[in-house]
This record gives sequence, structure tokens and C-alpha cells, in this order.
Amino acid sequence: MESSHQLDTATPPTGTSQMPDAECTHTPKCPTADSPDREAAQVVSAHPEQGWSLLCNALVLFEDTGELLPDGQIIAPHRPLATV
Repeated sequence: MESSHQLDTATPPTGTSQMPDAECTHTPKCPTADSPDREAAQVVSAHPEQGWSLLCNALVLFEDTGELLPDGQIIAPHRPLATV
């Protein structure tokens, strides 16, 4: 039985750069996805009901602090440890 649903075959972004300049309209420009301060980029699309946001540098930031870089690399959640 074949599925009638087609997968999105769009080519994913390559590298770890920012969204096109048309998307990053603020000053200063957002840090790139490979910068240490990548989480400081502006939110382009927020989906709190699903637990994630797309940042201007094409980083997907999850509410558990995990990240998905534009090149597909996964950054594990990095929540601060609880203090006793």
C-alpha cells in the first residue's frame, strides 16, 4: 500500500550561516549558528505550543534548551544544574 503523502524534498540549508539578509533586518545582525552566542539571535517563528522556536540564524531552539543547527547537528539540552 502506497502512501499518498509526499515528503518535503526541499534542500536543507547548508553550512551554519544566518538566514538570508532579507530575513535578518535588524541591527546588529544576528550571530551565526556556529557562534558561541547563537541563542541570542532574534526569533523568526515561535511555536511554544510545540516547544520550539526558529531563530534568525536558522537555529531551531527547543524549550528543553536543546538545539538543532542548520547543518543537522544536534546540541543536547544544557539546562543549568539545580542548586542545593
